[in-house]
Formats: sequence, C-alpha cells, structure tokens
Amino acid sequence: MSAPSPGYSITVRAEAPAAVDTTGALAAAVASAGGALTALDVVESRAQSLVVDVTCNASDADHADEITAKIAAIPGVRVRKVSDRTFLLHLGGKLEVVPKVPLRHRDDLSRAYTPGVARVCLAIAQNPDDARRLTIKRNTVAVVTDGSAVLGLGNIGPAAALPVMEGKAALFKQFAGVDAWPVCLDTQDTEEIISIVKALAPVYGGVNLEDISAPRCFEIESRLRAELDIPVFHDDQHGTAIVVMAALTNALRVVGKRFEDVRIVVSGVGAAGHAIIRLLDAQGATDIIGCDRFGALDPDAEHRDEFRGWIASHTNPSRTTGTLQEVLGGADVFVGVSAPDLLTAEDIATMADDAIVFALANPDPEVDPVAASRHAAVVATGRSDYANQINNVLAFPGFFRGLLDAAVSDITDEMMIAAATAIADCVHPDELNASYIVPSVFDPDVAPAVAAAVRAAAGVPAHHGAGAVAGPA
Repeated sequence: MSAPSPGYSITVRAEAPAAVDTTGALAAAVASAGGALTALDVVESRAQSLVVDVTCNASDADHADEITAKIAAIPGVRVRKVSDRTFLLHLGGKLEVVPKVPLRHRDDLSRAYTPGVARVCLAIAQNPDDARRLTIKRNTVAVVTDGSAVLGLGNIGPAAALPVMEGKAALFKQFAGVDAWPVCLDTQDTEEIISIVKALAPVYGGVNLEDISAPRCFEIESRLRAELDIPVFHDDQHGTAIVVMAALTNALRVVGKRFEDVRIVVSGVGAAGHAIIRLLDAQGATDIIGCDRFGALDPDAEHRDEFRGWIASHTNPSRTTGTLQEVLGGADVFVGVSAPDLLTAEDIATMADDAIVFALANPDPEVDPVAASRHAAVVATGRSDYANQINNVLAFPGFFRGLLDAAVSDITDEMMIAAATAIADCVHPDELNASYIVPSVFDPDVAPAVAAAVRAAAGVPAHHGAGAVAGPA
C-alpha cells in the first residue's frame, strides 16, 4: 500500500458517546487502519453524545473505506456521513469569471458596453492588431484537449478531462497571472480539432494543447503553429521536456558530469519522450538511446510514424541493440516516461557510477524510487510524496507569461533551453544536493525567472511586458 495522500482525504462525521476517551478512540481507529489523521473537530456536543468530524488521508479509495469501517466498529459510534474532500473541492468547478472593471452605475455601463464599446469594436475592425491591446487576448490562453490521453487515465473523453483542464487553468492564474480557459472538444478527428482551434483563435493570445494522444498531437501542434499567429505549446511534450532538462542540469551538477559526456537512456518515445530527446539533443547530449516496449529503436526498421523514425535516426550513435534492461547497463542517466514497474533495483545497479534515475510514469514509476536510490546517486519521480518531483507547473505558467509579454508566435529550442536553465538556476548552489535538484512548485521566483528567460530568448528587452494602454493609436 502506498503512503496516505491528500488526494484521498476524507472527513468522517461520527456520533459517539460523550466520554473522556472518545477522541482518543477515534484517533486510534484511524491509526490502526494506517490512515494519517489531520484533524479532529467536535461539531456538536450534548450531555450524552458528541458529533466529531474525523479528517484523515488515505492511500486510495479502498483504504478510505477501511478507515471508515474501523471508526464504525468502535462500540457506541455511528458514522453519519463520509465526505471525500477532493470531490468537495471540485463542486461547481474550480474557475469563475470576474470583471476587471467596475460596473457600478450607468456611466460605467456606457463605457464597458453599449454605446461606448462600439468605438472600440470599430478601432479593432480598422486595425486588427489592436485586439491584443484592447481585449483579453493579450493575457488569455486556451487549454485545449480532446481527452484522448489524460495522464494516468487514458482516453476518457472531453467531459471527464474537464477537471484536469480546470486545474491547469487555475495554475496558470495562480503562478503567472495568465487567464486560461478550458476548451474540451468532443472530437478526436485531427482535422476537426485543427479547424476548431483556428476558429477560436481570435479570442486567445496562446494555445496550450493538453492530453492529446500521440502521434496525432504532433501533427495538430505542427499545423497550428504553421497556420496561427499566436504561440501553440503542447505541454505534455515541451513542458515535460523543459522541466526534465532543468532537473537533469542540476543532477549532472551534483554528480560532476556533463551533457556531452553522458549516456542517456529514455524509456518511452511518445509525446513526452520525443520532446525530451529532441531538447536534450539541442542542448548538446551526444549519446541518447530511445526505447519503446521492445527495447532500443532500430534505425533500420520501418517505424509507425515519422517521430519515432526521427529518434531512431538521430540517436544511439553506437547502434546499441537490446531490451531496455540490456541497454541500461553502463548508462549514466535513465529517463522514464513510459509505464510502471519496468525495472528493478538490480537493473539500476548495472548503470554507471553516480547514476541518475528519473522514473516519471504516474502514478506508479518505472522503478521503485526507494529501491533505485540504493544504487543511483540522484532519483526523481513525477510524484509529490518523494523528493525531486518533476512537475510541469515549474515551466508552463512562466513560459506562457514570457510568450504573451513578448507578443511572439514562434517557440524555439533556444526559448525552451533558456526556460530550463532559469528553472535550474532557481536552486542556488548552497541549496543544491541529491534530494533537491528542482525548486519547489511554490517558489515565487520560478515563474518570473522563466518568463524573463523566454523574453530574453525572444529578443525582447527585460522591461518590456504587457503594460498599460490607453486610447487608440
């Protein structure tokens, strides 16, 4: 059983006898079931009884049921209700629209809406570039998905993907002040998605593609980048690649190795794996081996899409063959963006001295992090309950903040490398160690640093930003 997590937090409302040991018995029941008690609140008190809210973390839904059963088994205790705190947080959704301007009286209404708004509409009609200056377009991102590849859940469709997209939009606002909105499309047809996003584009300053399955995501991103005049960024690819590169930059600093000298094995050659390999290649890594479920990609084989073909032809200079376990021997770095439980501690032991292991499959990594740490110098995962969480929130809010402020449409390798370097440098030299290679997702310096790096890479002066505007030009 995995460790209790806030993702499975419950509140059990229990009616119990008014005795001196009641709360102690409730706490003991949670502990005996392996739960992590976080709060005990008496919500009603009478002469003969108490009503107590017992809040605790469980490891999964079945564990939550087990904890509830332990509480209900206490003599004299009756469970009135069990609330799943994650579901409570999502009631009614996680987003709202709030006006930026006051609408207190008729004068405000006349300027914000009719008749005054007509003048602004005509100004934009005469000069379409003013849309960015005079509307929400300058600070708004569409978070677009078809729900075909939701992390850890697969093809669950657009409605079921909406809670993830809401969360993404909330992170944009919280960390970078970007107004993002979910756009969940009820189609998985490539041409339809491209057409719909192009039709929606006038409202937005950028498009964040999310949880679209490979290889369709490659064509959708490529076509939209070519056909739109706003930046298009597939976070599952490039956000992941940026944070992986940032973490690897610092991990290599810890072990005293360089990108150009290490052998890197990447397990998983879908959207994330492809982007990671391309960015590491752009950074100067010279010995990368991409592996699918059958092992190292064969450069001479017929590959099912051009993206796997690119990996096969641009990596593995020594033409090493074999399974993942076989090609891992002697490698300096393992990056997993694939499937759970592919490797054992014994496999990690075959790697080079001072090995680096990034096991990023979620929620269950490619190798148990504790087992891997017995043989590797640095271990990272995608989970929040282990050290060194590789989390895209370190990249995408600041990255889009920089793109919007710079008013650019092209996204380059130089921008992504600059963003990764900025993230890595947010871990100061006196903080850097094997258990701290990336900054906290709550570090307030990260998003501004990434935004500044992107603006600089785009050739925009540091002082340039969204700024305030007044009146038509």
